[in-house]
Amino acid sequence: MSKFKHLLELTTEKAPGPTPMFSTFHVLRALEFVAQKPIGRGKLADNLEVGEGTVRTIIERMRQAGLVTVSRTGCTLTSKGLKFWKEYNSVFQKRTDVGKSELAFAGYNFAVLVKNSGGMAKLGVDQRDAAVMVGAKGATTILFKKGRLIIPSVSDDVAKDFPEAAKQIFQLLDPKENDVIVIGSADNSAKAVYGTLAAAWTIVDDC
Repeated sequence: MSKFKHLLELTTEKAPGPTPMFSTFHVLRALEFVAQKPIGRGKLADNLEVGEGTVRTIIERMRQAGLVTVSRTGCTLTSKGLKFWKEYNSVFQKRTDVGKSELAFAGYNFAVLVKNSGGMAKLGVDQRDAAVMVGAKGATTILFKKGRLIIPSVSDDVAKDFPEAAKQIFQLLDPKENDVIVIGSADNSAKAVYGTLAAAWTIVDDC
């Protein structure tokens, strides 16, 4: 069961209402924007690239879960929300846009570093499939083992085989032993972000 299992409850159907038109990854992204500073519904909808009706539901679910408070200045994390956000950041430590490279092949590319999770990434197939399911073109899973970046069944030394990609990873993400980097690629920024988050989520979902 995921250590973030309580977040899943925000995106499951609650009778008698309809199935939510958003995913766990919209909630994660919403929490990230709220954690930066108080934010209003309209701005949050723009940042998430969803409609105001959808973002209204996301905010209400987060409020009911005790993660945010809502005031005239916008949404703000509660102490519970801040605790969750710190826990999330301790695992998904770095998240960033990346430029095109041998491993970031689409118009928009996004990367997440999953801390100390090399033993759970396996071959990267689950991550790729999860990214595609939410609209990305794909995802590449890269492990940092014994001082080298590796891609299971593809490359034992990313720095040698994909030098431009390796340079970006070291500069932007600074991985340490047993970290995992997931790079998602898509035709627009939102799909790249959500695809990468979906891929990275598979790594911790059963821990």
